Amino acid sequence: MSKRKFANVLKYTAVFTPEETGGYSVVIPALSGCISQGDTFEEALANIKEAAELYLEDLKESEIPEEKTPIVVSPVSVRL
Repeated sequence: MSKRKFANVLKYTAVFTPEETGGYSVVIPALSGCISQGDTFEEALANIKEAAELYLEDLKESEIPEEKTPIVVSPVSVRL
């Protein structure tokens, strides 16, 4: 009988910003300094997932950050 190893799945909010030259930059605010990019949204998503996994792997000896409060994104109108 083989032992199964279950992975702990953590959820974070990723913020994608379209770049003027094409592609996306992306950050995970709960993971300070966890930044990536990609030429397409799908590539940026895959890259930030990998970056987050590496970021969290480095923290195995310390406390893993949790996203305690949801991030709210909303357009804001400003008069000039």
